[in-house]
Amino acid sequence: MSLDSYLRAAPKAELHLHLEGTARPAAVFELARRSGVALPRDTIDGVGEWFRSRDFTHLMEVYRTICACLRTADDFELIAYELASELARQNCRYAEVGFTPSLHGRNGVSQTTYLEGLSRARERARRTLGVEIAWVFDISRAMRGGAAETMRWAEYTVGVAIDSMESGVIALGLGGPEAGYPPEPFAPFFERGRAAGLRSFPHAGELAGPASIRGALDASAPSASPMGCGRSRTERSSRSWPDGASVSTSARPATCTSASIRASPSIRSLACTRRVSRSP
Repeated sequence: MSLDSYLRAAPKAELHLHLEGTARPAAVFELARRSGVALPRDTIDGVGEWFRSRDFTHLMEVYRTICACLRTADDFELIAYELASELARQNCRYAEVGFTPSLHGRNGVSQTTYLEGLSRARERARRTLGVEIAWVFDISRAMRGGAAETMRWAEYTVGVAIDSMESGVIALGLGGPEAGYPPEPFAPFFERGRAAGLRSFPHAGELAGPASIRGALDASAPSASPMGCGRSRTERSSRSWPDGASVSTSARPATCTSASIRASPSIRSLACTRRVSRSP
């Protein structure tokens, strides 16, 4: 068996992607038509080209536009089941999938609506595709309206995540722009989540470097984190986690396994490998 054949056939786990960012151009095109959202391109191919990320600001523009197109339980079920179908095609049997409740709540979508769609897709994926999906509900570092709005929606996200643990929510994430939005103010939300049994999966170090990584380690006691990519070649960070594990991340470009820019027509978040070792 060739290496390529082996990699295609091997069972896999996907540990870092965001549901809204996996929506396909054709789905977004149709969802925008149904919800009355104006897209910057008027063809499916054009939407696919628009999806090609230029920088973080553009990525967030696309991400928020996709969120605005999601209005009904059927909409959420559609993109979640399409994701599950793609995971099954790649023989990925388990996935931890990020989701941003605050953006949908602010758009006027109730938690009952999006949770119904996510739950239906999750059950269908398990039953028909053999794919198990677990949800990571992301807190947004920066909501429009300033710090008070950001904290309000962070509280909302933690509450929804805890209430939805029986529906497959396993962790709290922390996403959005890092520069000017350090992780430390979000420590109480992660503490509340951990007390309820949620794990912590913050983003850190992609855009703001080692200080952001240190802050995330202190603020959220992470179980795992896609971090360490935005560092200088000479810097390293090694910290202990509460369970005795330690994380050591290097700035070498080879640590990044995928990037926000990809040729296929969907956006994916930055994912980096981590070297995790047990301390004595």
